[in-house]
Amino acid sequence: MNVTGDQALVKKLNKSIVLERIRLHAPLSRAQLSSQTGLNKATVSNLVAELITDGLVYETGLGESSGGRKPLMLLFNSRAGFVLGIEVSVQYIKGALTDLAGTIETELTFSLTQHDPAFVMEQIRKLVQELIQVTPPSPHGIVGIGLGVPGMVDETGTVLFAPNLGWEEVPLRQQLEAELGLPVVVDNEANVGAQGELYYGMDGDHRQLVRDLVYISAGSGIGAGIIIDGKPYQGAWGYAGETGHMTIDWNGRLCSCGSRGCWELYASEKAYVASTLKLPAHNTAELLPFAQQGEASTLSVLSDIGRYLGVGITNIVNSLNPGMLIIGGPLAEARPWLEQSMREVIDERALPYHRRQLQIRFSTLGSRSTMLGAAYAATAPFLGRVRVSL
Repeated sequence: MNVTGDQALVKKLNKSIVLERIRLHAPLSRAQLSSQTGLNKATVSNLVAELITDGLVYETGLGESSGGRKPLMLLFNSRAGFVLGIEVSVQYIKGALTDLAGTIETELTFSLTQHDPAFVMEQIRKLVQELIQVTPPSPHGIVGIGLGVPGMVDETGTVLFAPNLGWEEVPLRQQLEAELGLPVVVDNEANVGAQGELYYGMDGDHRQLVRDLVYISAGSGIGAGIIIDGKPYQGAWGYAGETGHMTIDWNGRLCSCGSRGCWELYASEKAYVASTLKLPAHNTAELLPFAQQGEASTLSVLSDIGRYLGVGITNIVNSLNPGMLIIGGPLAEARPWLEQSMREVIDERALPYHRRQLQIRFSTLGSRSTMLGAAYAATAPFLGRVRVSL
């Protein structure tokens, strides 16, 4: 048995626990940390001293005393470092510079005029360089980059298949780490969107209550990020959540994935292009002003998209029985014009016991869920989280 290694792992775990407690529940005293974590006071004091030296925690004013001297309270230093969260979409790449608590410092969007991997990679590099140039000084600087991509991503950060981009076997993480010299995390955009909602879209008390969550990313395509028992669920090989490619019309339109009648053909922005109506624009951001003005064809197509969203969501609800379902991505911005038709379908078709306590919400982060979730995915490794597989 490697005693030294075991002790180092235990110390790292304990340090991570203390930091996470301060990050989520500050201000806290050392005595409160000892009580809440079960670690003895000497261990807590030593770990806190290291975290203060690391610049991740700092002391603030005095707290309330239950007798004796008032304790110094501890706060998480969210500006000890910064991360970049990037969403790669069909029409754009969007990036944010955030602190370690997900507060956006700067946000940029670049249009994508083509999807060749080399071109997209160059645009990502330019975006990263612009964000780095405006990063405030901090003890740790840029600690990582997270990317959310609309496709299947393996554990090495290789994009195996992204039909909407026309990508196969693109080693995105490897190339970016080699060129940028920073840690990079790459995941499916819906998976990181779910994390964005969980960690930055709801408060700590609410987060503790949400154990089973499905996040629907609806934009140029559709994907689902699945949280089961408080943990991301990615399936046996990491590819779960490709709900946009479940068939809802046996003889339906041909999809870029090679199948027919996929859900995202009818319930994403692809429905704009396929519509027989003459629309004034073909993406959600440009259509919203027309919806606000009551333009008939825009209202009609958004209502249809709402109905088809309801069909797919019904299948997910009946299959997974989540406690909460959140709709995010660009189409979340069209909530006023698609929610009613969506809920009518769910109420009509979802099994009664499945929908009885189900909470259906639209994202509080709007179209930023993936970008902020990618930022969180880059933050978590830096904060020293350790996953232990039993």
